[in-house]
Amino acid sequence: MRIGELARRADVTAKAVRYYESLGLITAERLANGYRDYAEDDVRLVREIRELSLLGIPVERTRPFLECLAAGRRHSDDCPSSLAGYRDAIDELTERIEGLTARRAALVAQLRASAYRNSTAAHAPIPMDDDEGAPMTPTTDFPLPAGLPVPEDDGAADHLPGLRMPAVELPGTAGETVRLDDLGSGRTVLYLYPMTGRPDVDMPEGWDAIPGARGCTPESCGFRDHHEELLEAGAGRVFGLSGQDADYQREVVERLRLPFSMLSDPALRLVDELGLPTFEAGGATLFKRLTLIVRDGLIEHVFYPVFPPNEHAGQVLEWLRAHAVK
Repeated sequence: MRIGELARRADVTAKAVRYYESLGLITAERLANGYRDYAEDDVRLVREIRELSLLGIPVERTRPFLECLAAGRRHSDDCPSSLAGYRDAIDELTERIEGLTARRAALVAQLRASAYRNSTAAHAPIPMDDDEGAPMTPTTDFPLPAGLPVPEDDGAADHLPGLRMPAVELPGTAGETVRLDDLGSGRTVLYLYPMTGRPDVDMPEGWDAIPGARGCTPESCGFRDHHEELLEAGAGRVFGLSGQDADYQREVVERLRLPFSMLSDPALRLVDELGLPTFEAGGATLFKRLTLIVRDGLIEHVFYPVFPPNEHAGQVLEWLRAHAVK
């Protein structure tokens, strides 16, 4: 058969066949007119080379397998030399895996050192140098990917305006305990979010596909960047709140240099007390993103759904300015 037919039947290119022939792995007969002529045995040899290549064995190292077939064995790996070829390929892969694993570990260590450089939380590496003057990370350093699904208003927060905040005490990252029905006079901005991620930890599978899930860190940075303006516009205080525990929240406050406390509600008590909307991800129940404006113990206004989260602090600021208390 001609080279084109051989290549088609063995599912390779004619160029690959010529390469195999240049290595002496197959040998074609020459017709009187100079054309190569291949036999059925060549089809089997080329298929064998292809299958071994798919296993990761370089073409140049397939010779022992082909010689095993030429010796009359039914399978190309029926010979000791073929088994040695497998072992050599496995040893080479092991060395590569070990090298890649070491490189990955070094990258993870560098990522953690960089990500938690401004954090003194117990589980984060303590910086070796004094960087108190280090600038804060701007919100723009946490861009949201394009095409995120936009959450729809499902009416799950329609009942909240006018409700009195419940007598629930939650721990804050400043070591204080905050009682939600006693936030103080004036307005309090309380933004609830699902969970902040960490640079070296993967978010739950499919996180970006959940409407409203992505963007907790940019949202918190936005409230940080607008904090003084929010206070000037009439907010007496600002709190963030999620179901993550106080230690986790404390690390976020330190790493992002937030000028306000984050509250922890791991038991999701507010879900029961106020009927707040939630969603499931990674086997956990999480708050849906919303913001409460609490005035003198009553919920005055609710932002729900919140999107895009990286612009939300500005939206709250605009509302406060437009609804200034006389």
